[in-house]
Amino acid sequence: MEDLEGRTVVITGAASGIGRAFAEAFRSDGAEVVGCDIDEAGLSALAEHGIHTCVADVSDDAAVRGVIDLALERTGRVDVLFNNAGMGNRTAVEDLAPGEFEQMLAVHLFGCVYGMRAAIPVMREQGHGRIVNVISRAAERPAGNNAAYGAAKAGIWVVSRSAAAETAGSGILVNMLFPGMTNTGIWGRDM
Repeated sequence: MEDLEGRTVVITGAASGIGRAFAEAFRSDGAEVVGCDIDEAGLSALAEHGIHTCVADVSDDAAVRGVIDLALERTGRVDVLFNNAGMGNRTAVEDLAPGEFEQMLAVHLFGCVYGMRAAIPVMREQGHGRIVNVISRAAERPAGNNAAYGAAKAGIWVVSRSAAAETAGSGILVNMLFPGMTNTGIWGRDM
């Protein structure tokens, strides 16, 4: 990675897996990192690395705005938003419990939208910013027992493309990260 001294990176889902790896990497490259998650124990371990942490549920718009506000309070800027928070789901469509599909959309898709909605105005004012939205190959390669997760990730693909078009020429870049199946723990024993 490039030298990130003086830059601020906000990462959702920072307590474990991909989010934790990126939080530690950004911090080791000199960035001030603000990591949020619902996993307090995982966040405590991150704080030992000099990472600012806060407990926040990304399915709550006000909580996500609070994370961006915390970054501004602590560092005065938001240079990178890394939307990573997520959860796994391996349920057939006919077996989805009431609210299960909605929860998947709330965490993955709405959380991503809430983050961009809070960060883009800050980045516009700064004249630059980078947004990375973690997607999945499930967005483009549907599989059985993966409808809720795949639909949420496909939604992120659409809003990412839209946000990229809306911010073109503003100094803000919106990108998507499509990791393959990664042993992060969200899939339980499926790996």
